[in-house]
Amino acid sequence: MLTEPLSLASVVIPGLGKTWSDLITIPLFTGIIGYITNWTGVLMLFRPLNFRGVRVPGLVVVFPLLPRRVQVLPLLRYTGHVGWQGIVPSRAAKMASLAVDKGLAKLGSIGDFYRELQPDRIAEHLTVTVDGQLDSMVDTIMRAEDPQLWADLPPLLKDAVYARVRQQLPGLVQTLTARIGEHIDQLIDAKLMVISHLQKRRDLLNDIFQGLGSKELRFIQNFGFYLGVPLGLVLFVVLHYYPAAWVLPVGGAIIGWTVNYLGITMIFEPVFPKAYIPWKQGLFIKRQGEVTDGYAALISEHVITLENIGHELLNGPRADRTRRLLQDTLRPAVDQAVGPARIAVQAALGPRHYDRIRASLAREAADMAPLAFTDSGFNRRQARRINDFIARQMRQMGPDDFVQMLRSAIKQDEWLLFVHGGVLGVLAGLLHLAIFGV
Repeated sequence: MLTEPLSLASVVIPGLGKTWSDLITIPLFTGIIGYITNWTGVLMLFRPLNFRGVRVPGLVVVFPLLPRRVQVLPLLRYTGHVGWQGIVPSRAAKMASLAVDKGLAKLGSIGDFYRELQPDRIAEHLTVTVDGQLDSMVDTIMRAEDPQLWADLPPLLKDAVYARVRQQLPGLVQTLTARIGEHIDQLIDAKLMVISHLQKRRDLLNDIFQGLGSKELRFIQNFGFYLGVPLGLVLFVVLHYYPAAWVLPVGGAIIGWTVNYLGITMIFEPVFPKAYIPWKQGLFIKRQGEVTDGYAALISEHVITLENIGHELLNGPRADRTRRLLQDTLRPAVDQAVGPARIAVQAALGPRHYDRIRASLAREAADMAPLAFTDSGFNRRQARRINDFIARQMRQMGPDDFVQMLRSAIKQDEWLLFVHGGVLGVLAGLLHLAIFGV
């Protein structure tokens, strides 16, 4: 008599009342869903850069009535759209604010960063840059203020004025950069500067987190599978004692939540080594030296740069203070250039006319100040000092401050990843139930 071959799905495991297919497929499902959960969770942190979604009728009316905590979720928009934006780019302003409060503020004030940029070197660079344009600047001002007087002035006297201004320039510029350093905390709002820059460069914010945490992000993805498989075996045993339809989706939700939670926890905790915990200390903290170098490079090359500081000084919300300081410092340039003949020149031109020329020279020189901040080669050289300064300060940080600086930016929203894991776990449980039954 011929007998049909036994399939794996029909072979019962002695003593458990379940088939071998259950023993294989349940852990395999939970391992795969653990990997997919963490892989998509990592994507959700950073992608997409800009919100993508669909318009839902009536949501634009309901949105203002929702609690604030719901409104700020990256799932919704006040325009009535439902979709998604990466957690990191959607929280650009908040994360930049936390990065300053919890991170950069611990490294030093904006004054400390400015001093590392060597104001004396900036003064030398500005002197060289402006020197080549001094003659034309003086010509422009004098032709605008008193063209006849300037036209009638003998070339020898004009050359004497040029030479006098050029002689006074180095000391004047050095005084200017020193005064900026003395008042820089009043001239620049460092927090607003960083927030504004990172809001415009959401991709940079992603680069900071992905670049620093590349190894840990890969670990989170793989950890979902490594933990999902043994948890699937536990779920298999639970099914033996409670063979109910709800066990698989509920168990899937618990596993999906757990693999995400433990994955992130292992990266940052414990802060200090603990012998009774298998991984001893947060994985990120073990790489503090390596992460320090990467963080310092990113911040010095893209955020706390001479160009950004110069832009903030001259175009930021406190730019009017900077220009007043520049003009107040530069206004004596005319007096210094004229030298002992100042009283006679004032008498010849009249006090008001003389003051107007002096103010024009100050304004024109102030408008040339940005030239010191836009030379890319000079900026790169100065960036190395900021890099070294940040790295040096970060190496002095304790593990608690180090973790707080890097985790604070995503901690408040990481629960969304846990929920995401739980939802995918439910779906995986329902899928297994539909294919294999209880």
